[in-house]
Amino acid sequence: MDVIIEGTAEAFRLIGTLDQEVYEVVSASLKISLISLCIAGALGIPAGILIAGHQFRFRPLLMRLIYTLMGMPPVLCGLMVYLFFMRRGPLGSLRLNYTVTVMIIAQTLLILPIIIGLTISAARERQEKIRRLARTLGAGKAQTLRLLIWELRPGLITALISGFSRGISEVGAVMIVGGNITGKTRTMTTYISQLKGMGEFERAVAVGIILLILSFGMNTLLYHFQEEKLDREL
Repeated sequence: MDVIIEGTAEAFRLIGTLDQEVYEVVSASLKISLISLCIAGALGIPAGILIAGHQFRFRPLLMRLIYTLMGMPPVLCGLMVYLFFMRRGPLGSLRLNYTVTVMIIAQTLLILPIIIGLTISAARERQEKIRRLARTLGAGKAQTLRLLIWELRPGLITALISGFSRGISEVGAVMIVGGNITGKTRTMTTYISQLKGMGEFERAVAVGIILLILSFGMNTLLYHFQEEKLDREL
């Protein structure tokens, strides 16, 4: 219990003093997670809407694959990405292992199935009604897609919240591909893991609390937009 209390006090001390090491770790974590979320959202939301709105031969198989990948173990994702970009791998010539870029790739692959799956769930019930409205208004395909995204945004925001939470809290994949390099690829989760191994439990708890505060702030912001939309509809 003393470790938790001291860790909490240490967290506020680190925040108040703008500790340089913690600042670098927090910046790297937010940069990687937010870029990954933007890429996954830009790809996953349109893909989810299109899959939900069309029937095709292999759709049931694709749906099962998406829902399976939503629970993909992060270490497996990290291992596969690492193997692709290792020196002897298919993309080894790019030399991306142990860089921020490959960490973004790994997190994007983890987040993408979640956003696609939750977008499909959000679009499945309402999309036909929205498509009929779009046809009535004479909208083209691009305009219909924009209308769908706008009308489905409470569910899409839930998908983004889930994706961000998955990314910011992930440790296995980024540890494998990033290597936890000081000042370069170290994130809050890999830093916590390192501190635990070094026996610095109070500082590990402190960084964990900062991680929770950041995650709470981002989720609160997204949740605010979701509730604002629902209040307008009511």
